[in-house]
Amino acid sequence: MKPVTFLAVLLGLAACDAQVESRKAAVPAEQAAPAAAPLTAAGPAATVQPDAGEGQQWAAGVVELTQLTHQGDRTVKLFGTAGGDPAMNGLYTHVAFFDSPAEGWRVFRIGDFLDYRVLSEAPGRVDLEIDESTMDEASGNIGSRTRRVIIGWALATDGSAPATVTVTPAQ
Repeated sequence: MKPVTFLAVLLGLAACDAQVESRKAAVPAEQAAPAAAPLTAAGPAATVQPDAGEGQQWAAGVVELTQLTHQGDRTVKLFGTAGGDPAMNGLYTHVAFFDSPAEGWRVFRIGDFLDYRVLSEAPGRVDLEIDESTMDEASGNIGSRTRRVIIGWALATDGSAPATVTVTPAQ
């Protein structure tokens, strides 16, 4: 592009939005974000040590969380943690049931996938569509597939978390 043409284009673009400063002033004050002053300390700082409990490292790797909402009074969630080889799946997927404050969560690993989507949910059941990597053992080629599964569990009459969970292929 010739220098004169470039300069003309640049000046033309600059003139296109000459009113931007006047529009900034027209924004009502209640729509502008308030400026927040930094907090000041109001007491001594508490030193916190890292958690040393079993399983604390994988808890920090949670990358996907789905609350199941059709389980009655039971608190149930699906979650995935980052792990393994992300080129070959890597979303360690779990279903977890809150048992009690004393017992905490009962967690079941249901697979290692690329991703999951909840298709439907009913008490004691969740239907998933799963994307996952596959490998042809003979050629070593990596492919992908989508499949569906039913995650099921028995609803305990006493409200406790299930002892087992089933993973059933589905169509």
